[in-house]
Amino acid sequence: MAKILIADDDPTILSLLNKILISKGYEVKLAEHGGVAEKLLKTEQFDLLISDIKMEPVDGMQLLKKTRQLRPHVGAIMLTAYATVATAVEAMKEGAFDYIPKPFKIDELLATVKRALDYQKSLSEQISGTGHIEAKKYFGNIVAESDQMVNVCEMIKRVAPTKTTIMITGESGTGKELVAEAVHSFSARSDGPFIPVNCAALPETLIESELFGHVKGAFTGANAEKEGLFEASKNGTLFLDEINSIPHNLQSKLLRAIQNKKIRKVGGTEEFDVDVRILAASNRNLETMVKEGSFREDLFYRLSVITIDIPPLKTRPEDILPLAQHFIALEMEGGEFPSMDNAVLSILQNYTWPGNVRELQNVIQHCLTFLSDGKITKETLPSKLIVSYEENPGAQNAALTGEFEKGKSLKAFLRAKEKEYLKTVIDTMGGDKAAAAKELDISLATLYRKLPEEAQNE
Repeated sequence: MAKILIADDDPTILSLLNKILISKGYEVKLAEHGGVAEKLLKTEQFDLLISDIKMEPVDGMQLLKKTRQLRPHVGAIMLTAYATVATAVEAMKEGAFDYIPKPFKIDELLATVKRALDYQKSLSEQISGTGHIEAKKYFGNIVAESDQMVNVCEMIKRVAPTKTTIMITGESGTGKELVAEAVHSFSARSDGPFIPVNCAALPETLIESELFGHVKGAFTGANAEKEGLFEASKNGTLFLDEINSIPHNLQSKLLRAIQNKKIRKVGGTEEFDVDVRILAASNRNLETMVKEGSFREDLFYRLSVITIDIPPLKTRPEDILPLAQHFIALEMEGGEFPSMDNAVLSILQNYTWPGNVRELQNVIQHCLTFLSDGKITKETLPSKLIVSYEENPGAQNAALTGEFEKGKSLKAFLRAKEKEYLKTVIDTMGGDKAAAAKELDISLATLYRKLPEEAQNE
């Protein structure tokens, strides 16, 4: 049975909670203030902390912060007779599971304790003793916990064995090259070369030569014949990343090479066959570029026979923690895994990740650089994540608020519907949140925790 630490400077509350929780089969330890609780946390293992906020000499918020440092995987429920939204928000920011104002109902308290323990158990089942989340991986390196990424991987399996060209779309940093590599490795060309090229990084004056090669004397400085990337990719795969950067005057030659599987070197007169599969990627909407006249329509349709769209990280929160642990594993190279504080888990899951998976990888590298005592704590995170979180403590990322539509997960859909229902009940009660909480049979603190920040202040 779970072991619970209770900290409160009111002997009556301590005695009451002790009797209630012991009667339900829990193992209980009592602390008459935060200082005693801190000493117990240093020497004993607990599954849950229940703490009053207003105590001396160590108050509940100080104890909560210390708990996050000493026992990052211990859940916390905060109690207080001084119920304010600001205090509730601060407690949630520091990683508390829930917040219950005094006086409390016994049934409500027990239900909250059960939910907190269930949540911690679920978290512990995801994270092993080494702190490693067992992620579902495909093709060696693609982490796919979310339904959206599982669908991407299933698409790769289906189209990789074919000979057709494939367009991979998605925001910068979503992992388009990783998907292209997976397509190649799962194809009949896997023994051949996989050559990625970032078209945006090639100077416009040299891109034709880089792709198709040139003959000696083709232009000033062409002192020898050069093999182009089409030639170098023989019997393999050529991945043209950021193909939207290909100059318009070169797009017709690229189209011809893809259609006829023949190329002519810059300055040359002869055409020769090239056996290469083309994969392309773009971080811009090519259909819009076609309408603008900056991208050839026939080339667009030739490249987009099959399209694989990679959703942004903010729309698939299920992938965030498995990806984080995947990057930790890459960096640690078999070493001991660091633990990850609950506050860090919350910040990572609530951040919007404008830089997508690439940004997450950079954040993990930052955390490991500033690692202290084998723990990834709030202090090891880049300041921009902390600032973003503290400026909007009640925020959930788009994946949890239902702001996105494409690729919406079941979890995101249910969360969005939950918020709609909460708003409906509050409106029905004339904006009285206490009455709404009573109608919903939840604590007022829980209601505030589930509401978006803007709704909390209404």
